[in-house]
Parts: sequence; C-alpha cells; structure tokens
Amino acid sequence: MSSLQLGVGGIELVPQSTGYALLIGLSVVFCGVILVALKIQKAYLSEDSGTSEMFMVANRSVGTGLTASAVFSSWMWINETVFAAAMCYRYGIAVPLWWATGLCFQIALMAALGVLAKIRVPYAHTSLEIIRMRYGKIGHVVFIILNITNNVFGCASMILTGSQLVYGISGIHFAAATVLIPLGVVLYTAVGGLKATFLTDYLHTAIALLLIIYFTLEVLTNEAVGGLGGLYDKVMANAAANFIEGNFEGSVLTFKSKQGIIWALILKFGNLALVVMDTAFWQKSFATEVNATVPGYNLAALAIFGVPWGLGTVFGMTARALHNTPIWPTYPSPLTQAQVNAGLVMPYTVKALIGAPGIAAFFVLLFMALTSTVSSSMIAVSSILSFDVYKTYLNPRASDKTLVHVSHLTVVFHGVFITAVALALNYGGANMTWIGYFRPILSCPGIIPLALTLLWDRQTRLAAVAAPILGFFTGLAIWLGTAKALYGDVTMASTGMGLPALYGATASFFSPALYSLLLSLYKPSVFDWAVFLRIELADEARLARTTEVEKDATQPHPPIAKAPAEPDISSLAPNAEHAAAVQEKNAAIFASPSSVSLATPTHPFPPATLRKLHWWHRVAWAWFGVIVLVTFVAWPMPLYRDYIFTRSFFSGWVAVAIAWQFFAFAAVVVYPVYDGWSEIEKGARGVWGATWGFLNRKRDLS
Repeated sequence: MSSLQLGVGGIELVPQSTGYALLIGLSVVFCGVILVALKIQKAYLSEDSGTSEMFMVANRSVGTGLTASAVFSSWMWINETVFAAAMCYRYGIAVPLWWATGLCFQIALMAALGVLAKIRVPYAHTSLEIIRMRYGKIGHVVFIILNITNNVFGCASMILTGSQLVYGISGIHFAAATVLIPLGVVLYTAVGGLKATFLTDYLHTAIALLLIIYFTLEVLTNEAVGGLGGLYDKVMANAAANFIEGNFEGSVLTFKSKQGIIWALILKFGNLALVVMDTAFWQKSFATEVNATVPGYNLAALAIFGVPWGLGTVFGMTARALHNTPIWPTYPSPLTQAQVNAGLVMPYTVKALIGAPGIAAFFVLLFMALTSTVSSSMIAVSSILSFDVYKTYLNPRASDKTLVHVSHLTVVFHGVFITAVALALNYGGANMTWIGYFRPILSCPGIIPLALTLLWDRQTRLAAVAAPILGFFTGLAIWLGTAKALYGDVTMASTGMGLPALYGATASFFSPALYSLLLSLYKPSVFDWAVFLRIELADEARLARTTEVEKDATQPHPPIAKAPAEPDISSLAPNAEHAAAVQEKNAAIFASPSSVSLATPTHPFPPATLRKLHWWHRVAWAWFGVIVLVTFVAWPMPLYRDYIFTRSFFSGWVAVAIAWQFFAFAAVVVYPVYDGWSEIEKGARGVWGATWGFLNRKRDLS
C-alpha cells in the first residue's frame, strides 16, 4: 500500500460522495447518450453495428472531422493534462513544449502508414492481419503478444494513474475507482463497436477541451495570479524556492534543462510505441474514408500540440508561484515529491484558485481523459482477439454474426482483465515513473519491423520474427547494464533513473532495424505485394458466403425458385462514389472463393481512387518530414541555450500556447460538426419525423 499513501496529508479536495456520484453518473449518462445515438444511426443513417465491418471499422466511412476528433481523443491521455502540469513543476517551462513535440509526429507517421495500408491491404481490420498475411503463424503470434502487451500495459497504467488520482482527490478507495472507471465504457463499447468510440471520442474531446480552456483562463485571470505578467513576476520573486538542479542557473524559466531533455527523449520513444504498436490507431485509419485519413490524422496531430503546452505551462508555473503561500492546500507543509509524482499539482492549483466547483470540473476532465483511453483500448484488443485469434485459429469459418458476438464478449473480457491488471499494479506498489521508463524498452522493438512490413518488400519472415525479440533483449541488457555501471547496482531506484532508461529505449528502438537488415540478407527474398490482395479477397469471399448460408438457414420459409442473391459488399468501399465498381469487380469472387484469380488479382478500388491514395501517401510523408524538422530541430533547439525567459517573451510564449487551445477546439470540435452536418441533419429529420408521427397516431387514437 506504500504507493497509495500519496502524501495528501488527509486533504479531501472533493467529498467522497461527490466522487462516487461523478464516476457513476458520468458513466450512466455517456452510456445512455451513445445507445440513443446508435439507435438513430441504425434507423435513419443505415449504419448497423451488428455487422463486423461496422463494429470493427465503422464501414470505412468516417469523415475527416470525426477522424480528427477521435484520434485526438484517443491520444489525449491523462498524461497530456494532469501530468504535463506535474512535470512542468518538476523540471521547468521546457517540459510542456517537449511534451507537445512528443505527441504530434507519431500521429503524422500513422497517417502515412494508414494510407499505405489502404493501398496495399484495403480491407484489413487490424495491423496484425497484415502481419499474418506476410509472415504466417509465427510472426502473427509474436506481434499479437507485442500488441496486446503494449495495449494492456498502457491502458492499465492509465487506469492505475486515474484510480490513484481519484484516491488523492476524493478519498474514494483505489479499488473502487479502478472498477468504476472502465465500467461504463465496457457497456457502450460492447454494444456500439468502433463507431460508438468515435462518437464518445467526440463528446470526450468537446467537454475536455472546454474544461481545459476554462481552467487555463480562470487560473490566469485569478487575482492571486495577476495575468501573464503577474505570473512571471511571482515565479521570479520565488526563484530561490524554485531552484531546479540541472537547469541553467537553476531556473524554472529556462529551456536548458538536462533532466527535462532526457525525459523528453524517453517520452518520444514511449509515445511512438504507444501509437504504432497500438492497433487502435491502425483501426481508426482503416475506418476512415479515402480522402479523410491524411487530413484527419494530421489535423489531430496539430491540435494535440496545444493541450500539454498551454495547460502544462500555466498550471506548472502557477504552482511554482503559489506553492509556499497561504492559499495553497498543503500550506505550511511543502509540496512533496510523492504528491508531484501522483499528479496532484493541477488539482491542488485548481483547489487553491477556483475552489470546490473547480475540483468537481477537474473530476469531469479526469473522467474524459481516462475513458477515451479505455474505449480505444477495448475495441482494439477486441479486434485482435476476435479476428486475429478466434477467426484465425479457433473458428476460421466464423460468420459475420458470430464475429460480432465474439467481439462483444471480448470487450467485456478485456474490461475485466485490464481492471485486474490495474488492481495488481496498485497492490504491488507500482511506480508510474518506473513504468513510464520501462514501457519504451518493452514496446519499441516491434515498431520498425511492423513499419517495414508495408514499406520494404525484402524484409524476410525470419527478420520480422527475430528482430523484435533480439531488439527487446538488447534494450533490456543495455538498460540494466547502464544502471549497474552508473549507480553500482540494479534496483528499482537505479533502473528508474533517466539515463539508463534513455539508453535502453534507444537500443530497443534502433537495434531491430539493424537485426532486420542483417537477417534479411540471409536467404533473401522479394515479397509480392499482390499476395495481400489475393488473401484478402479470398477471405472476404469466404466470410460473405458463410454469412449468406447462415441467413438462409434462419429463414422459416425460404423463397422457391429464387436465384441466389449476391451479397452486398458495397459497404466495404471507402465511400459511395465507387461502391458500384467494387460490387461489379468482386461479384464473381463472392460467388465462389475458387474463382479468385491468384495470378492477377484485381484491386477493389477504381484507378481514380488508387491515384488519389498514392497522392495522399506522398503528402503524408512530406507532412511527416515537416513536423519532425520543426518540432525536433527548428523550434526547440535554438532555445536550448544559456537563456532565461524575459517577461515579454514569457507572455508571448504563453499567449501563443493558449491560442493553440482555441485552434484545437475549432479543429476537433467545431469542424467535425460542419464536416458531418448532412448526417446530423438526416438523423435529426428522422427523429423529428418519428416523433411527429407518434404524436399524430396518439392524437388519432384519442
């Protein structure tokens, strides 16, 4: 229980009853809203989550706005809000920008990989399906383990963090919080599938960004802070109490921070693994329309930049200005390292300046950030277990209806499992800093081999299977060896230091590239990309035929002398524009799997769509290069010098960060409404028509 004694000093920032009411109430409200939305979709928009295509990849029909909102929400973990402020307090003003730069390049990379996957494996459901097609059973099993480990480890650690924060804020027992956080998410995700998570992601995003903007402005304009100039003056006046070892002149207002940049590099490796090795981000790219993947993902990449930068800077610096004043909740006791590590910097600042209503609003923000993570994790792991495990190894002839049923069950199973893992971590005294340092070493080895599966036709099966395993052990050895060399022993304390973790993460990420290259030279081979199409078209044909047989078997009086109907696969097309072309090309395939031409498979997308996809692919890589150049070099590097922010520079810095928050709101809250207005209007008309018809019938009966 040592990790749970967070040093809160018996402070109850919000009553325990309020905490329970918020956790349970928010879960019920969100579940109800989403279930109603799904009913409207099914009734008036012809979107039925009872099919595997809708459940897993939302009929591949999600537009740019909703894609941006969903990716933003999935990536707005509790780290980007609460812990950005805590780490800014710990290392100084450099951290929020480093955090922001460590969030956007991964999403830009996924845009490029996602559109390439649409070109080469147009109807994939998970990234692991692609691995199986190219490398067979052994490669498939290796990457299943890597993906599930990354997903479960990341999601459970977020629930762990959330439960400890809830405990520190309200006194709710951590076990109760651990169970309640994922409970409501299990309900609406199990029923609604991926489109439900897209819808809840939008609601999470809208509410969270409104709260983030509110908190930022409310704190800055508080008379105890005095605006941007007042905040700067108070931080400078408190310079002696705010000394940070390793920063230039010990200042919190310098970008030159040794520990800050070490931590930032580890964060970049860890976040890259969390995105690329998380099949949820692949699924969202599979679910988008052809013209939505690249703009949607890159819009989210730009928008997410403003969350840790603006919020982390304002709250981290405000806490530095006020932590030894009478309005601070722990005064006259100092803010302990345990409290900082627990993420209590932001809620303490909210309590000091806004009071109890602010803490209730913070609780809502915490719920939004946590549940968005959990919903993405659930649908991702559900897809792996249903498609990559059940359909592949347990029941290859599973029908569409069976797959959806299994998906529902696996959502529930995953919810129970991650709850158990989070409880085990809590009772085991897990340290979130240590977990954050270990996660890149565990998850990074699979990144390059997975990317090369789509990018390089000469990576062999041996290389793809062995490189991640060798990379993990290389990173592990360097991590432990560096801890021994620098600190004299291998303990939780020494392995939780920055330099060993950085060296280990670097080795885990880069060494698989070397291993893959060398192993691919042994018995080299060239992969034919057309193999993806052959396997995929045959699989779709078998699934459609099995589904049709199941439907015929359930009909009590099948029509006599009726020609066999061809299954409608137009929903598999990325948009309605070329649905007819897809139907025409694949009609023969669905009549019999044996009719698939193994020599010259036809791509299901029309030539015009393929040309557009190749254009988007070039745009995605160009945009990725620009983001890396700007966020890794052009912006932060000139600031890493012997310089302390002046009053005017600080004011401009924070003002731009706040403006970015408003841009994020416009990009992922306002724009999706504009982008999806036709469907919103159609659904609203359907509801209005149904309501009016019901009232008329009731009047006639009376």
